[in-house]
Parts: sequence; structure tokens; C-alpha cells
Amino acid sequence: MKTNLKTILTTSFAIFLAAVTTAFSQSQRKPASLGREEYIEVEKNVKLHVTDLGEGKPVVLIHGWPLSDAMYEYQYAELIQKGYRVIGITLRGFGLSDKPGGAYNYDVYADDIKVILDKLKIENATIGGFSMGGATVIHYAAKYNAAHVSKLALFGAAAPLWTKRADFNYGFWTKEDVNGLIALNNTNRPQLFENFGKIFPANETSVSAGQGAWLGTIQAQASPYAMAESMKALRDTDLREDLKKIKIPTLILHGTQDKICSYELAEQMHKSISNSTLVPFEKSGHALFIEELPKFNAELIKFIK
Repeated sequence: MKTNLKTILTTSFAIFLAAVTTAFSQSQRKPASLGREEYIEVEKNVKLHVTDLGEGKPVVLIHGWPLSDAMYEYQYAELIQKGYRVIGITLRGFGLSDKPGGAYNYDVYADDIKVILDKLKIENATIGGFSMGGATVIHYAAKYNAAHVSKLALFGAAAPLWTKRADFNYGFWTKEDVNGLIALNNTNRPQLFENFGKIFPANETSVSAGQGAWLGTIQAQASPYAMAESMKALRDTDLREDLKKIKIPTLILHGTQDKICSYELAEQMHKSISNSTLVPFEKSGHALFIEELPKFNAELIKFIK
């Protein structure tokens, strides 16, 4: 009995001592983390994944459908090296962000971005968006009068309209086409990914098999529900009035061989945004951020400066 009690007391003291030592060492060490949140709550029960790296002038990047902020891996690397703070926001329903039921449209996305930039106290940022993300940042700048941002960058943006209208005969898609995409999403999503993979690059060699597989792992994280609802926003939203409200300097980067968001859309954006610069990417399709990676990064950094 005495031996058992002695053993228990010795063990308990050892555990106590280890806990005290650990707590002391943690309080004394210099934090390795920058202390930034990786998940930020935008409304009750909805947190978005945020990549927040580097120091310096902020650059906010919004991904396209159906990717996540991870698509900017090779922009993050260079921007950090060049002395910028990069903030990649993954929209609800995609990547590592929460995937709630409910509304998915440019209003919701713009509101979410505003909450995050408010919480991070970001000022004078360059905000950029790819494809659907480009349409999203246009709506954000128009709705919130470019709050927190001083420059706008659009990469293969799905704007001002992704589908044709009687008074807008540009681009490749009709509303009926997109209805077919939504139906395929709801019955054979792998086939939808495969179909888009074929038209994503300019040609069969401009995006390597490895890069295609990497992008595939990102898009597979998306919620099928969010994908379908977002396609409805792409199908129905008209941003022509929003373009007229954009007054900040705007950079438009667009692949001339884009088979998803026609180069005609870039020309229409350039005409409608008074203070804009259009840079064509002659060797790129929709994947200009990897097809012409050095040029993409160089043009973006030149614009930020």
C-alpha cells in the first residue's frame, strides 16, 4: 500500500513538473507565427479560409470557379519575395472554406470580402480576381466604393456578362449552355471537370499534366451545391452598370486564346472602365496565371508598384 502511494505521488509530481515546464517554455519562447487567423468568421457558422503571408503593401486575391485561393501558389511565392503582404480569400463553398447551404452570388461574396478586409484593417490594397473572382471584385469595388482598396486587377474575368443577351452578343455561352453545365454538375461532376479541363488552356501543351492534376485536386474540394449556385450567378448577373462605377486604376490581363471567357469580354471591360489598361496574353487561354507565369507576375507587380 505504501509503495503504491509513493508511486502515485511520484508520478503525479512528474506530470505536474512537466506541465509547469511546458507552460514556462511556451511563455518564454518567441512566437514563430505572425498571429494571423487562417479562418475568419464572416457570419454566424460561416468561416472562410484566408492565406495571409508576408509583410508590406497588401495584395488581395480572389480565385475563380471552382478553385480556391490555392490557385495563386506561384503568385504568392513571388509577391512575398518582392516584399508584399498577400491575402488570398477562398470564397464560401470552395476549397477549405465552410460550405453552408444558402445563397451564393456576387452580393454574398462581396459582403464576405468586406467583412474580412474590415477585420484585418486593410488599407490601400490592390485587389485582384480571376474568372468568377474577377466578376466578384468588380462588384465589390462598385458596391462598396472601393473600400480598403486603391487598385483593381482582373485576370480572365467573367465580366461584364458571361452569357449572351439580345444587347450583348459577346463571349461563347448562352443561358441554355450554362443550364446544361448545371445539369452535368448535378449528375456527373467528374465529366464537367474533364470537359472544362480540355478548354482551360490555350492548347494541349500550355498547361502540363502535373499542373492540370494540381488544379484538379483544388477544384475537387468545391461543394457541388456551391458550384451549381455560383453557375447561376455567372449565368444571370449583368455587371455593366458596375463597370461604370469603377474609378480606381484597373489592370486587365486576359488570354487571347481564352475558350471560357472570351477576349471580347476583356475588350468590353476596357471600354467601360475609364482608368483601365488591357494587356493581352498571346500564348494563353484561360490559365494565363500559369501558362505565361513570368509575364503574369511581372505585369501584376509592375501595376502594384
